[in-house]
Amino acid sequence: MKDIQNLPDERNVYLNEVGIREFRYPVSIKSKDGSWFSTPAVMSLRVDLPGTQKGTHMSRFVEVLQDHAKLDLHNVRAIVEAIRERLNAENSYFTMEFDYFIEKQSPVTGHSSLLDVHVGVDAKIVDGDFSFCTSVNTPVMTLCPCSKEISDYSAHNQRASIIITLETNQFIWIEDIAKIAEEASSSPVYSLLKRPDEKYVTEYAYDHPKFVEDVCRDVKLRLDALPNVRHFAVEVMSHESIHNHQAYAKVVV
Repeated sequence: MKDIQNLPDERNVYLNEVGIREFRYPVSIKSKDGSWFSTPAVMSLRVDLPGTQKGTHMSRFVEVLQDHAKLDLHNVRAIVEAIRERLNAENSYFTMEFDYFIEKQSPVTGHSSLLDVHVGVDAKIVDGDFSFCTSVNTPVMTLCPCSKEISDYSAHNQRASIIITLETNQFIWIEDIAKIAEEASSSPVYSLLKRPDEKYVTEYAYDHPKFVEDVCRDVKLRLDALPNVRHFAVEVMSHESIHNHQAYAKVVV
């Protein structure tokens, strides 16, 4: 059959990226403990296109995904290289978003449950150079230092989100990134808490009051100590319990 995509294009306009976006597909992700679990993902695969070529071959992107549906995040480069080779391109791009589940034990009773964090992966090969970026959105708790200071009893607290985005030379486990976020917060959050656990979490947060600015700075200092990190960004957003808005802080390095 005639291959329209491979026909020459007289306009000679180079396109930086062509491909597929918002492709939903189930993938298997390898956890830090070596186990595998399935999760739905939203993905995007692109390549550059010479100005002399009319179009790319969209079906080949899907074929690459099906060949790499079992994904070890240690080796994301393999899928980026497969995209480039399959589409016969110079540059290739791969992004993916998915929910990742971390097993946690409640702090007192030790009950096990799964906590979901949202993960983004952005990998590319441009002019022969590979780069890899991971973003992890971890739910935590913040307790307001001002509220604690001025109140005769109690203090307002709320759930917050810490988004850590890392460009690294080597892969860092999602569990380890989430742990950095939790350690910088007033308290981690859990899917399952019995009464002794709830008491512990409430009192622990009260003993560790933090503004979003505090959390952002504490995460930054922890990331400074990590090896093989090129650049990073930290965003903290507190879903305020006594305001109809969110408190926010960000640092970029």
